[in-house]
Amino acid sequence: MRVLGDLVGRDRRSERVALDVTTRGREVSYRDFCTTSWKAGHALAHLGVHEGSRVALAPDPEPEIVETLFGASLLGARVTFDVDADARVVMGAVDSEAALTDGERKVLVYGGAPSAATATHWEGVVWSENPSLPPGERSPDDPVVVDGASTLTHRDLCARAAGVVDGAGLGEGTAVALRASLADPRAVIAGVIAPLLAGGTVVLPGDEAAAEVAVGEGTVPEPERIDLDAV
Repeated sequence: MRVLGDLVGRDRRSERVALDVTTRGREVSYRDFCTTSWKAGHALAHLGVHEGSRVALAPDPEPEIVETLFGASLLGARVTFDVDADARVVMGAVDSEAALTDGERKVLVYGGAPSAATATHWEGVVWSENPSLPPGERSPDDPVVVDGASTLTHRDLCARAAGVVDGAGLGEGTAVALRASLADPRAVIAGVIAPLLAGGTVVLPGDEAAAEVAVGEGTVPEPERIDLDAV
């Protein structure tokens, strides 16, 4: 894997489960995950996101957030999980719409239609988009995830995710529960990118044990844990 977009390439589409949202009783196949990530990229482009733009995502453990992360990466945008950051677009749940509306940022909400005419309904625009890869080539040295003053490139993310796959022995079909906030880039690497790289499943869990291994700190209900300090 050279760039994050490789994880949502056409050859990755299958009926295997990419995302398991246990709190909703919902599974997202690799086919649907890839296609929705492409559509999320097109939706962001219509909101003015382009190479070098910044997109602020709420650190919600939800498929809409994960898919938009990959959609933004396809455009060459920089993603931060700080909704207070200066950004072209800020995205969060519909019940946080009022808190997201600030300044010149475009507001994108999921989980229901927004109340303000100036905000955009994620489900509404994404499902109507063209199911095709957004145009453009990304370089491994392009920046992707912004964390305060630090920026991680595609190369950084891919290399560290590969290290997690090898170190934790993740494989095709391995279920990994995300039990750490996406506001921490290590959680993005180990809890999202690494299991997808291995061909496994990202589990967005509730309180009960939901996977073979968890990513987080402290006590977890899963039998194995990947500590953030090891990422």
